[in-house]
This record gives sequence, structure tokens and C-alpha cells, in this order.
Amino acid sequence: MRKLCLNVSLLVLLLVSLMSCNKPTPQEEIPTINNIAEDYVKLVLRVGQFDSDFVDAYYGPEEFKPTELENEKDLSPERYIKQVDELLANLKLLDQESATYDQRRVFMLEKQLVAVRTKISMLGGKKFSFDEEANLLYDAQAPSFSVAHFDALLAELDNMLPGEGSLNQRYADYAKQFVIPKDKLDTVFQAAINEARKRTIARFSLPENENFVLEYVTDKSWSGYNYYQGNGQSLIQINTDFPIMIDRAVDLACHEGYPGHHVFNALLEKNLVNEKGWVEFSVYPLFSPQSLIAEGSANYGIDVAFPGDSRIQFEKEVLFPLAGIDPDSAERYYEVQTLRAKLNYAGNEAARAYLNGDIDRLNAAQWLESYLLFEPERALQRTRFIDQYRSYVINYNLGKDLVAEYIEAKGGTSDNPDLRWQLFEDLLSQPYTASMLTH
Repeated sequence: MRKLCLNVSLLVLLLVSLMSCNKPTPQEEIPTINNIAEDYVKLVLRVGQFDSDFVDAYYGPEEFKPTELENEKDLSPERYIKQVDELLANLKLLDQESATYDQRRVFMLEKQLVAVRTKISMLGGKKFSFDEEANLLYDAQAPSFSVAHFDALLAELDNMLPGEGSLNQRYADYAKQFVIPKDKLDTVFQAAINEARKRTIARFSLPENENFVLEYVTDKSWSGYNYYQGNGQSLIQINTDFPIMIDRAVDLACHEGYPGHHVFNALLEKNLVNEKGWVEFSVYPLFSPQSLIAEGSANYGIDVAFPGDSRIQFEKEVLFPLAGIDPDSAERYYEVQTLRAKLNYAGNEAARAYLNGDIDRLNAAQWLESYLLFEPERALQRTRFIDQYRSYVINYNLGKDLVAEYIEAKGGTSDNPDLRWQLFEDLLSQPYTASMLTH
């Protein structure tokens, strides 16, 4: 009887042990999406130590920032890639409970993680082709255009600009009359920004305290930049290395400010971080799908805020006189600029060939001179941008095209401005990537 009792006791212990083995330990439990999001933010901030351009903005918890002990001298790609892979694996496990989570949030976080993994690999020395890099970082691939395509556009432009000499010289001579004098630059920009803001706040409910500081800088590879500070605040910088033409006032006012980057970041902070607690949107890794939406919406936002003839009307009545430029020349000027804008994808072709090693910097600059009508110094500045930001160039033109096609396919056309503003606000306030726009 004693032996039997002993055997029964052993059996009970064995069953309890087996049940304990099958029960997940705290370490084995599937993390929630909020856990994954927090780890993602911390990882992005750590990777940002190795590339000063990587973290474009951060306004999350202070304790998420890397400590002094984590400031390593050398990047260890394998270590960080392993962390990304673990987070991606945990995201896939969430598919079993997809009804519990916002699927767009999960999808966006997955695409952002793929981009982080790609950037880590690149920092570790891995090479990708231009198109591979763009697809992995921005969830999109820019179309290719033949030389004949651009030559045909140049031929049209050639017919529009009479006179002697090369097309480049004739365009440069024509454009000089539309340069904003330096002593009037701030006056013109402030007027453009105020009008863009007025049109945006009439449609959007922005944070009450939103504001920005405007600075003029030099020696940059870009023409304008928005540094979002959090809490509805931005620092907007305008590069004055080269003469700024009159159309750039509205372009940059909208792109960097209203309803562009400043508004985009303020709405993400307000709607996703503050109201929903989605901490992953408190950090903005520049080389990620978020940038295609950011740049594409910032460029499309120009047309949203200043649709049709309303832009030329405003510029003729306000900006041209402030700059001391003849308002009667506005229509012709914008005919030329509209045609020239169709050459925009030539910049992608130069970047693709240059980054793939098919041409060198000098050839890339010459291509930009020939097909974007850049003057030599400006062409070289653009190659600096390509060196610094690489395939990021697709986000401006392809991004705008994808955003435009998405909104207009849903009825947000210029003759239905109310719906267009509504769809545009949703785009700026929710998780979106390029592939979400096209499917």
C-alpha cells in the first residue's frame, strides 16, 4: 500500500511537471503589438547613432533613447539584424489574433522594420541596386523612362523658348527674370506660408499650439527641410545657396509647411501617438516607407491647397508684386514650368545609373544639366543629394504620383475639393505605405 501511494504521488508530480512544461513562461509569451512597437522605437534610435540622417524626428519617451553604454564605436550588423528578425517574427505571430489589432498598423510596422533591416545591412557594407534599395526602403519601385522620352519633352520646350544658343542657356536667361531678390525673400516666403496656412486650417483641425520657426541657411544638398520637433512645432530651413525662383515660394511653403511636412507630422502625433498611443509613430526613420508618403503628400499638397488657376491668381496678385516681378508674365512662366516638370523623372534616371555604377559623378551632373536644365553648380549640388540620400529621390515624383492616383481614384479630384481635402487628411492621419495605396 505504501509503495502504491508512492507511485501515485510520483505520477501526480509527473503530470504537474508536464503541465508546467506546456504552459508558456513569461519569456515565451507572444509580445503585444505595443511591446513590439516600443522595441522598434528603441532599435531605430540605436541604429540612428551610426547615421546622423537616419532619425529625422523623435518626440517619444526620453527613457527610450540609447544610454551612454550603448554608444558603440562600430556597428554590429548581425546583432541588430537579429533584433529586427525577432520583431518581424513576433509580428507574424500576431496574425493569429489579427482581429484584435488594426491590420494597417501591423502592416505598416512590418514594412518599416524591413526598411530598418535594409538600412542596417547597408551601413554594414551590403550593396543593393537602385531599384532593390528603393523597394526595400520605400515599398515602391520607380518606373524607367527612355532617353527618347526626355528628348521629346526637350524638343517641346525648345519650341517654347525662342532665341539663340543652347536650350540650357536660353532657359537660364529666361528664368533670371523670375528670381526673387534676396532682400525680398523673407517677405515673399512669409506671404506664401501665411496663405498656405490659411487655406489648410480652413479644412483641417490642427493642434492649437502648432507653429514653426523659419530659417535661411547655406551649404546644404537640399533646397528646403522640415525638422519636426514634436508638440506641434517645426523648424523649417530654406537653402539660399542658389537663386530662388518665384514658383518655389508656394512650393516650399506647402511642401515644408502647410499642408505638407509640418501638418503631416503634427497630425500623426495628434491622432496616432497622443490619441491612440501608437508609440512607433513618435520616431521617424527617414529611410523608410513613411518617407514616400511624406514627400508624396507634401508635393501633392501644393495642388490640394492651390488648385487650378487659384495658384496663378494668388501669385499674380500677391507674390509677383512683392518680389518686383511683372505679374503679366505669370501665365507664360507657368506654361514653361509645367512642361519642365514633366522632365522630373530624368533625375531618377541619373540617380539610378550613378548609384548602380553605370556612370560617374561628372556624367550624372551632365545628365542633370541636359535633361533637367540645371546650371553646372546646381547639378553638382544635386549629385551631393544623391550621395547623401541615394534612392530617396523616388519619393518626390513617384510619391506624388501614387498619392494623386490614390486620392483621385476615390473621387478626390480638383472639381470635388471637399472630398479631396477629406481624403488627404485621412492619408496624413493614418498608417499608409506605397503598396497600401496601390492595392
